[in-house]
Amino acid sequence: MFHVVLYQPQIPPNTGNIIRLCANTGCQLHLIQPLGFELDDRRLRRAGLDYHEWIHIRQHPSLDAFIGVVGPTTLYACSTRGSHHYAQTRYRAGDALVFGPETRGLPGAWLARLPPGQVLRIPMVPGQRSLNLANAVAVMVFEAWRQQGFSGGA
Repeated sequence: MFHVVLYQPQIPPNTGNIIRLCANTGCQLHLIQPLGFELDDRRLRRAGLDYHEWIHIRQHPSLDAFIGVVGPTTLYACSTRGSHHYAQTRYRAGDALVFGPETRGLPGAWLARLPPGQVLRIPMVPGQRSLNLANAVAVMVFEAWRQQGFSGGA
């Protein structure tokens, strides 16, 4: 399926919700260190309910380490600085969807390393800053999965 990559997440309930999302969509969750919380944080557990047992969370010391170990088909970064619309992208199994921390997003220097077509944005009304991290992940995961005909879903 797809790799969901959270770069230095900071808010435990967001990550807990994403754990639940990954369990329900068949995505593999990767966390890029450092994390803004411990994985045994009660707020993380509460948001993820009992879905922790359904997925294996992989941690990596950096984005480059993730890329080296996993070798995703294509790496897409979600950013308000993206110029390409997320729904106009053709996703394939094995792609990685990368999301930045809640307070600052992905580093500009890292985004600059990607081709413009791999830095994607989710449209919003003018004047708004960003979507909640868990919501942004859900929007992109379900579009990518929809394009695969919801393969593996019931």
